[in-house]
Amino acid sequence: MATLTILNYPDPRLHTVAKPVQEVNDEIHQLVNDMAETMYAAPGIGLAATQVNRHIQLIVIDSSKEQNDLLVLINPKIVVKSGTQDYEEGCLSVPGVYEMVTRAEKITVEALDKQGKKFKLNAEGLLAVCIQHEIDHLLGKVFVEYLSPLKRNRIKTKMIKQNRQK
Repeated sequence: MATLTILNYPDPRLHTVAKPVQEVNDEIHQLVNDMAETMYAAPGIGLAATQVNRHIQLIVIDSSKEQNDLLVLINPKIVVKSGTQDYEEGCLSVPGVYEMVTRAEKITVEALDKQGKKFKLNAEGLLAVCIQHEIDHLLGKVFVEYLSPLKRNRIKTKMIKQNRQK
């Protein structure tokens, strides 16, 4: 396994729309393992392939306290949304920034698992937020785009400055 490089906002590659995974094979299994290792090392609770400059519809999530409950979503699609909730979100691509975002409270998502088997998952609370946040990455959207232009520009300036200092 390997730790991958996470793209930082405002990198334009974060706005690339991911393509569906055509076949769940050894290459996808390796990417899942590498993404999981990267997410745990960061540390974070979710990572989309877009964030590691792989523009395919693949997400790994683990919102368990023990970090032992890896959820793999390949070609995820939200098929049902209900309610709304405000949640303070952060992002591995926007380190150190946490802002309130309004999203659906409950969702149902259809996806393929690590073995390529189709499944449906009902999620609410933090897991629902995380899935929606990561699917946004697959659509080329970063959570700061939900914020006001003023806040977004301040964050962009801060990130550019931080990225220069690295």
